[in-house]
Amino acid sequence: MQKVQIGNKFIGPNQPVFVIAEAGVNHNGDLKMARELIDVAVEAGADAVKFQTFHADQLVTPEAPKAEYQLQTTGDNESQLEMLRRLELSEESHEELKSYCHDRGIIFLSTPFDEKAVDLLDGLGVPAFKISSGDLTNSPLLEHVARKGKPVILSTGMSEISELIEALSVLNSAGCENPILLHCVSNYPADPAEVNLRAMQTMRAAFDLPVGFSDHTEGIDVSLAAVALGACVIEKHFTLDRTLPGPDHRASLEPVQLRKLIESIRRIESALGSGRKVPTASEIETAKVARRSLIAAVDIPAGTILKREMLIIRRPGTGMSPATLHTVLGRRLARSVATGTLLEPDMFE
Repeated sequence: MQKVQIGNKFIGPNQPVFVIAEAGVNHNGDLKMARELIDVAVEAGADAVKFQTFHADQLVTPEAPKAEYQLQTTGDNESQLEMLRRLELSEESHEELKSYCHDRGIIFLSTPFDEKAVDLLDGLGVPAFKISSGDLTNSPLLEHVARKGKPVILSTGMSEISELIEALSVLNSAGCENPILLHCVSNYPADPAEVNLRAMQTMRAAFDLPVGFSDHTEGIDVSLAAVALGACVIEKHFTLDRTLPGPDHRASLEPVQLRKLIESIRRIESALGSGRKVPTASEIETAKVARRSLIAAVDIPAGTILKREMLIIRRPGTGMSPATLHTVLGRRLARSVATGTLLEPDMFE
């Protein structure tokens, strides 16, 4: 599996988890709120903050219904098209947000939903493209993105392996050979019982590509479980306030939760370690106290052939290990050993 570089970060084996703070449309069409979301992502320690780039009239028809979760969060007094028009960011807003991210030292990403959006983001110099689950079967969009020659992060909600194979074939044939796959459940919020985190391992084994998790569950525990299972990317929606009006706020983390998520991710990836089973430096010191040694149970004169009843096994562990007992029995002592003395290799002839 190859590493993938996005900006100054590497994603893949033995790399830190790449955390995408998904602002999405939680700016509610307000540029000031969008900048505040960037500030929150920076202060929480995210690697990237991601928005959504679309032209509402090219995304849905006037008759397109809202998703069930959108009806629950925004009501039915407007169409999906009208809702999206309120949440659409202008080209100038994108330029300002990209510049603000640069100034704050965080990677700017956005999900394009049409080819014009792809071109806009490419012109802004985004280091990678994120494709939503809804466009996994949108081959023309996948081809257009892949031809830009930049890394692609592909969400895989609502898909089967056969559809992934087809999407990867489209990306590969258009020039993207090493996308990053994000397991995802396309419901907002998603039920943890439906998440099926082991699907990450299935995709990793099937495609030998970096695999992560786009988390739509409430809270942070499922994301942390994904990290423990080897996710190399975690994407999580966040908001300034979950009670704000809008389609995605309810399934998002608030600033304190986002910070806690990222702090916990860093602790977990540190705890995962290298996989080599060796004692740590602190354990080496503990072993001196917690392990045991071979100790003389009686005074033993020089020249004595050592027998089992002459030894006891006690702490500390700074002498010869009990594991060496069979190697010392029957050997002759080169010098006298007093009761309570820890045996050492140089005591024998």
